[in-house]
Formats: sequence, C-alpha cells, structure tokens
Amino acid sequence: MDLFEYQARDIFEKHGVPVLGGVVATTPEEAREGAEKLGGGTVVVKAQVKTGGRGKAGGVKLAHSPEETAQKAEEILGMDIKGHTVHRVMIAQGAKIAEEYYFSVLLDRSNRNYLAMCSVEGGMEIEQLAVERPEALAKVAVDPIVGIDAAKAAEIVETAGFAEELKAPVAAVIQKLWTVFKAEDATLVEVNPLVRTEDGEIVALDGKVTLDENAAFRHPDHEALEDKAAADPLEAKAKENDLNYVKLDGAVGIIGNGAGLVMSTLDVVAYAGEKHGGVKPANFLDIGGGANAQVMAAGLDVILNDEQVKAVFVNVFGGITACDEVAKGIVGALDLLGDAATKPLVVRLDGNNVDLGRQILQERNHPLVTLADTMDGGADKAAELANA
Repeated sequence: MDLFEYQARDIFEKHGVPVLGGVVATTPEEAREGAEKLGGGTVVVKAQVKTGGRGKAGGVKLAHSPEETAQKAEEILGMDIKGHTVHRVMIAQGAKIAEEYYFSVLLDRSNRNYLAMCSVEGGMEIEQLAVERPEALAKVAVDPIVGIDAAKAAEIVETAGFAEELKAPVAAVIQKLWTVFKAEDATLVEVNPLVRTEDGEIVALDGKVTLDENAAFRHPDHEALEDKAAADPLEAKAKENDLNYVKLDGAVGIIGNGAGLVMSTLDVVAYAGEKHGGVKPANFLDIGGGANAQVMAAGLDVILNDEQVKAVFVNVFGGITACDEVAKGIVGALDLLGDAATKPLVVRLDGNNVDLGRQILQERNHPLVTLADTMDGGADKAAELANA
C-alpha cells in the first residue's frame, strides 16, 4: 500500500524523523486555516497524489499568507496529475534550504535483502540521476538481520560522499528512517529531498512510504491509511473476499489455484494471444490452495463484472483444492448470475477429483462453458473467444 506524502510525514514524526509542520486540507478554507495554524508565514501547498512529477504539473506552489494559501489550494484541488485527481493538499511549513540530498531503503527481491540508496544530489528524479550520473548514487546492501545500525549508516554516508561535518547528523537521520522501515513493515521508505537547512538541521522534506500488506495483521492502524475512495472497485471486492487479485489491462480473465500456476497461466495466455489479435490477460486471480466452491464463485463474480473481460480461463490443478469443488463453484456462480452471465468460460481441470469435476460441468452443460484438456489448449481457446 502506497501512502500519501502527508501520511508518510506523520509516520516519520511518530518515529522521531525530523520533519516540518504539515496540515492536510480538502478545501481552500481548510488550507487557509492550516496556514494560520503553521504561523501564517510562507508555506508550500502540495498536491497529494500517489505519483511523481507534481511540481512539473503545477501541483506544488509557494504561498506567503493564509489568503494566498487558500488561492493556491483552489488552483491545485481538482487538478489531474498523470491520471490522478487531486482531492487533498498538504500545507507544509516553508524551509530555508541550503542543500538537498536523497535517501531510500527498499526491499531488494533479486538479491533477497534490503538496499539503501543515497546521494548528495537530491531534489531531482532519482531515475534520471541513476541514468545520467550513476556514480552519484551510492548503493549499499543491507543485511535484513542486522539492518541499518550505526556502522551501516556510517558506511552509507561515507559511500555517498557527504562532507565530514555532515556524516554524523545525516547518519543519525538514516537510522531513524530505518526504524520507520522496520517498525512499520515497509517495502520502501524514500526521502527526496532530505535537506540541510540554513540553520544546519537535517530534515525530511518529502517522503514516500510503501507498506507491506502481507504484514497488515501486525498493524491494525494501517487500515485507516488506505485510500478506499480511490481503490479499484473490483480489487476492493476481491479484498473483501480474501482473494489474491490484481487487475491488468487485457481481455482474458484468469483464475487459478496457487501463485506459480497463475503466473504461468498469464504467460501462456499472453503467448496464445499473439495469434488472436494480441489478446492479453485481464487479471491475476489466485483462489488459493484450499479453495472451495464458495471461493470459486466469489472469484468468478469479480472477474465476470470486469467490463474489459471478454472470456475467462479457469486453470486449476487439484491438490488440496478438489476439482469437484471448483466445478460446483463455477456452476453455482453461473446459476446465481443467470442472464447476467454472458462471457464464455474455458475450464481446464486436472488432479484431485478431476473426473468428478468434469462430470459436474458436463451434466450442467452450460452454453458458456468449454472444457479444455490441456493448459495450452485452454489458453488458446480463451484467447480465441476473447478476440471473437
């Protein structure tokens, strides 16, 4: 779950990371009141959207009075920034910046550890810096067991090339940012820019945090951070039913049991789709290893309500999940939807109780259901039907 900047700021403050005052507002009047709470002086009005490039799009503006703050907020609220509508702004205290730096720590899946990245050149898009001047971006591996202790923080600032007098204060802030990463079960904590003010303070001026939803059971308070209004309704519906679902942009709905099988199914459907007008998968949906008829029906309900889906490929290998339970779920979902079910289903069953599962579907003889013998054959048929 990606957080808004104001949420990241609040979490930073909770763990002792030095930040400036900030107030969130959804109307120009709230923005004016927020500026007054921050002293009535210079503030920055910042669009709260989960995408980069806000400044270039006009979503970050300086204001020198509460009245001007309200005016700038009115200009920003409702803006479209890379497809994201601005519903709220953060009124942040102004800062006299002497220098800008960059720091992040993230999950490095390829190397099965964490990675800290740091640069004495902050403020710009880090992707641009990494391409144009990769030597200016220090990358330091972090052992998940040890984390960023004093020694690792010292290594990071040394590798990044900080001046001697800055190493200790920057390292101290880096350790606090590691505390955020660890305590909140994050997969990314990024500060761009991390600044030195003219008073010599090291302050996190902007923050980006991504939380690991797999750790949500340890953090009941994280639920309040979710932007439910902006959530995709299908993904929200799947989440309510405890389904592992990710919406994609294709036309073939995918249902499988087990993440590995579903990923393989996505690949096979994409390959088959090349022969049928470039048809692609419409989603990732894993009903899990022990799915029953109810779970199968819930999964179908989500996918069949996706307007982009033109055909569905159900690919199940029965292990813990019995094929007859999957078949009952398919029949039950189609009976429940009735005339509202108009999209063809290609079903490939194999493994535990496969004969009984096939028998259930054959006896029901639903006009929308086609049985496939193989994974490749099923993917090809689903792609063909989606393209028809």
